[in-house]
Amino acid sequence: MPTTFWGWVSLLLEKYGPLFWNGTLYTMLIAISGTVIGFIIGLLVAIVRTIPVSPKASIVKRWGMKLISFLLNVYIEVFRGTPMIVQAMVIYYGAMMYLGLRMQALGAAIFIISINTGAYMAEIVRGGIISVDKGQKEAAHAIGMTHWQSMLHVVLPQAVRNIMPSIGNEFVVNIKDSSVLNVISVSELFFIGKSAAGTYARYFEAFFIIAAIYFVLTFTVTRLLRLLEKKMDGGRNYTICGSQSDSEATITIHPEGDVPND
Repeated sequence: MPTTFWGWVSLLLEKYGPLFWNGTLYTMLIAISGTVIGFIIGLLVAIVRTIPVSPKASIVKRWGMKLISFLLNVYIEVFRGTPMIVQAMVIYYGAMMYLGLRMQALGAAIFIISINTGAYMAEIVRGGIISVDKGQKEAAHAIGMTHWQSMLHVVLPQAVRNIMPSIGNEFVVNIKDSSVLNVISVSELFFIGKSAAGTYARYFEAFFIIAAIYFVLTFTVTRLLRLLEKKMDGGRNYTICGSQSDSEATITIHPEGDVPND
């Protein structure tokens, strides 16, 4: 048996390397699926919560929207106000005990991450929608667009760009928080680490490996998301084609502090 720290790390990687790899794939699958589905849930919830209701609308419509808004608020507050590890236990074992539903561990993990993320995304997207200038929504309605059309074609493209850092942060959080799903026996990275550590009773070395893998994942994802944000910003130089005498005007936006003096 090894007698040094790095010796044990090498042994654990040799014995459990394929399992660490599979655990990493499970972690990324859960995090990516949960973030994408959660974003869709949050997007729909945010759009519904921002639907304007005219005071002249029928009482059924007004009270119906109030009821829907109340239920959505309950969903958001409950899932934002309770730990994910508790949600996992309640949903997984509650469904088994009271509904007779035996959920597959991976499916349950994706479901739990998705609805938890959806609650956070709902507030993130709502903030992004509110950040868009009201004049643009009013202009869209003035040319005959419905609420859903103005959201789809005018508001959401700008809102999504504004909230990209928050979406990326939620993705990184999901990579790390997927570790709590080991309580329902999901074979993600942390669960594999516990199994490897228990075999030789080398907990420090095993979790050192797990920590290094989590760091590589989050660091890489963070850098890729920053590149995506820069790509979405577009270029800094713009060309405007004039309509008078076929002239062409060019506008150049100089970086801050680099504007030439005339």
